[in-house]
Order: sequence, then structure tokens, then C-alpha cells
Amino acid sequence: MADGAARRIHELSATLSNQIAAGEVVERPASVVKELVENALDAGATRITVAYEAGGVRSIRVMDDGHGIHRDDLALALRRHATSKIATAAQLQRITTLGFRGEALPSIASVARLTLTSATDGGSGWAISGGENGDPAPAPHPRGTTVLVRDLFYSIPARRKFLRAERTEAGHIDAVLRRLALGSPRVGLTWSASGREVLALPPGGPDQHQARVAAILGTAFMSHALAVAEQAGELRLSGWAALPTFSRASGDTQHLYVNGRYVRDRALTQAVRRAYRDLLHGNRYPAYLLYLEIDPARVDVNVHPAKHEVRFRDGRSVFDFVVSTLRRYLAQGGRAGGALSANRSISDTAVSAPHVAPAPGRPRSAPSPSVSGDLPAPRLTIAESRSVYDALAAESHSMQPTAQLLDDSEYLGTPLAQLHGVYLLAQNRRGLVLVDIHAAHERIVFERLKRSFKTGGIVRQPLLVPVTVSLEPGAMTALERAEPLLERLGVSVQVIGPGRVSIREIPALLASQNAEGLLRDLLSELSELDSSEVLDSALDSVVTRMACHGA
Repeated sequence: MADGAARRIHELSATLSNQIAAGEVVERPASVVKELVENALDAGATRITVAYEAGGVRSIRVMDDGHGIHRDDLALALRRHATSKIATAAQLQRITTLGFRGEALPSIASVARLTLTSATDGGSGWAISGGENGDPAPAPHPRGTTVLVRDLFYSIPARRKFLRAERTEAGHIDAVLRRLALGSPRVGLTWSASGREVLALPPGGPDQHQARVAAILGTAFMSHALAVAEQAGELRLSGWAALPTFSRASGDTQHLYVNGRYVRDRALTQAVRRAYRDLLHGNRYPAYLLYLEIDPARVDVNVHPAKHEVRFRDGRSVFDFVVSTLRRYLAQGGRAGGALSANRSISDTAVSAPHVAPAPGRPRSAPSPSVSGDLPAPRLTIAESRSVYDALAAESHSMQPTAQLLDDSEYLGTPLAQLHGVYLLAQNRRGLVLVDIHAAHERIVFERLKRSFKTGGIVRQPLLVPVTVSLEPGAMTALERAEPLLERLGVSVQVIGPGRVSIREIPALLASQNAEGLLRDLLSELSELDSSEVLDSALDSVVTRMACHGA
């Protein structure tokens, strides 16, 4: 058909329609796991077991002890828009389940080989394979349901090309399961990868919620977290918000749930960010696990295909409630002022010299008063200032000063005075130069680390006493994938037990810094990387993170 010719309207085949719908539901193996586990939770399961192979591409098996599916409904369960979760338009206005569209199973079945086995109370098990046109066959099974998914995207080979490495896909599955486990703390959840158990979380009551959080997010998070429990009318906010001393390099420890559903809602994220605004520099992320409960009629969960976003009937009141609650808890946390002092970034009060740039990717922001009053700017001694100044002068040519200077050798000129322990006032032939000493030092560390990395000559510093760190399962998974890259960055880490590692060496330029904080931030940066080629392309962001610690 010629491009300009009129096209007649026609109805898509059921197969093509299902595959198009699968594009919304099945992005990658982790999407399959999410949909199947949510179905199990909606079925009232108290125990769920997940097993997958080859990053979920070869097979995914989800077994639960929920109420099961009646034999006569098995074929119907594989038909689009067939569901037991809603029946009327009124129920659509008050969604109380994680899933409700009835698209997951048929969408998965359209792009993979699916077998559905189930049994109800007092009934024998039945299984159906292929799709809605299959016939159930007897299959012994305890009360509950098992879904086996094999050869994901076998019917659409092109989709497989967009999948990442097996380890990366496994990491996405683990992240999804951790989020689901945090959202349903009373349900037991166990999962294994290629026959190796990753995590086994027993079912528990409210008194065991904290133990589950520690198992998933780590004991370090719990030791820095404030318990939150606040109610205002129909709104209730609970969970844990970490003090600013536990700020992270990325948002990997930010978990927010609305009526038990994990969301990545921009408005709610901004509300939490606003609460921490006076306590954290702009490029640090707060860590939190928060549960917002609201009347289901006041929130629309049907605004995103993957149901990651929500829309509130009165978004302003929800925003204000979250901000005011967290601000009050952080202010009353006892260590709020100290936390700010410990976390204040070297460039929080940046007034950059025209020719001294911070490391790439470092946003600058003006200082903000803390909840307990203004804090003094971080100070350096005169000797420290001159040390940084001399190093900056030695590095100046590598930083390519602007051509307008009359004499490159006088780029920084002669130091005259130190201002507020933060800035250095110097004079060259063009006039006065104001240097943010902290930002300058960060730039120096950045340039030296980057040169050393590219030449393969990062000088390591063995730690006199190795630092032992407890890592949450997600961080351990990231470490397993990123260990060769960490070695290239001069960080030597040894696993010494379940969830425990020992830091043996770090770059000599960072020898005086917090080794544990450095490792945690690097794991956040490297969590998505699975090859040295990718690392090279993201070198600036990784080395910038290291420079932040060294400055």
C-alpha cells in the first residue's frame, strides 16, 4: 500500500490486541512477577513462593495459598477484562485491590507459555495451558494457585532484544519483590533465583513489621529512622523516616505506599522532599518507608497503566498533611540539628568563582535554615585553605582557565584573606577572585580521580582496620554485580557473611573519608550498570560521587 493511499478501518485480531495490551503490562520479567504476586495478594494468600530462572526469561513460577480459582473459571481467567475484583461502576470508584483490570494473565499468555493450576476449598486441582481456548485438566494441587510462565517473549522475539543482562533483570525482580514484601508485611514471601534462595520472609503480625523492614532495608536504616504515626481525619501516615544523617546518593531507599499500593507519585515525592528541604543539600536523597492510608473514594489509582501513579480528589490537603507531619517528626527527632551539621555538603553555600567549576553533575543551592535555626557555615583553618588553594593552582591548567586572563600563571593570583572560613579572596592582574574552597577541593579530587581511573593508576590505601558493613539484600545484589567495577575504582570489598561485607581498601585520595558511606553511595550509582563499557559512559557521575566524599 502506498504511504499516501487511504487506509480502511479494520478490527485487529485478538492475538494482536493481546500482544499490544501486553506492551503495557509486560515490560520485562519483573513486570510479570509484580502482576502475579499482586494477584496472589488479592486472592488472600498468607504465603507466596516465587522461583525464577535466567533473570525470569526462561521461567517464572508463583505459588500461593489463596482462595484459588474454580475449575469453570480457569479459561475465563485467561480472557481479557475478565476479573473477580470489580463488578459495578460504583466499585471502580473505590478500588481496594492491587489489580482490577483483568489484563495481566491474558497479556502474559499472549507473549509467553503459561500454565495456570488452581484448587479451591474442598476441590481437586485443575490446570489449563496456552490460553482461554484450552480445556482444564485434572492436576493435584493444594488450596491456592500456581502460575508457571516459560519462554517470555517467545512469540515476539524483537522484545527480547530490549531486555538487559540476566543479572540486571534479576535485580529488577528482586527490587519488585522487596517492594511487595514491604507493602504486605503480614504475608510470608520467599523467592529463589536459579535454585538459590534469595530471601525467606515469614508471615508476621504488626509486632514483626520492624523486623521485616530491617531484613529488607537493613539495620542501618532502622537505626537512623524515626517511627511515624499520625492521623488527621481520614488521612493517616505511618512508617519510618530516616534522619538526614542517612541521606543517600540516589532514591533507592524511598518507598511510599498508598492504601498498600507501592507508588512513585510525583506530588507525594515532592511533599516528602519539601519536608526535608531545610535539612538536605539538593543532590542528596532522604530515605523513608511511608504508608499513606486514605478513603479509597478519595484517590484514583486508574491513571497509569502500571498503576504507579495516583490522583487525589484533594491533592493539596494530602500534600500539606505529609509535609507538616514529617517536618514535625524531623524537628522533634532530637538530632535534627546535628544531622544537618553532619550532612551539610561542601557546596551548600556555594558562590563559585567564575573560573572554578564544581565537579560535573553537582547542582548548587543556597543554604537553608534548619528546623532548629541557622547553622554556621563549615569552616576551614587558614592552613587547610592554603593547602586547597595551592592544589587548585597546580591543577588550574588541567581545568582550562578562560582565555580572557592576561597571564595563565596568575590565574588565581595571590591569596589575601579568608572569608567566613568558606571563601578565599585572592588577587590577580584582572582584579579580585573569590574561591569557594570546598567546591574547589571537590573539583580537584574529581579531576585527579578521573585521570587516575582513565590511566588505570588509582592508588589504593589499605585500611588499617577493615570496615565491616551490614548491607540489605538489594545492596548485596548490587555488590555482586558491581564488584569488578568497584575494584577498578580502587574499592576492595570482601563478603564475610550473609549480608555482611568488609571494606579492605579505598582510593588513597579518599583515605580519610567515611568508607561505609562511600560504598553505599557507589552501590547506588552502580546498581544499573552491568558492563565496563556502561561504566565508562557514566564515568563522570560515578567519579563525581567519589569526589563528594573526598572533598
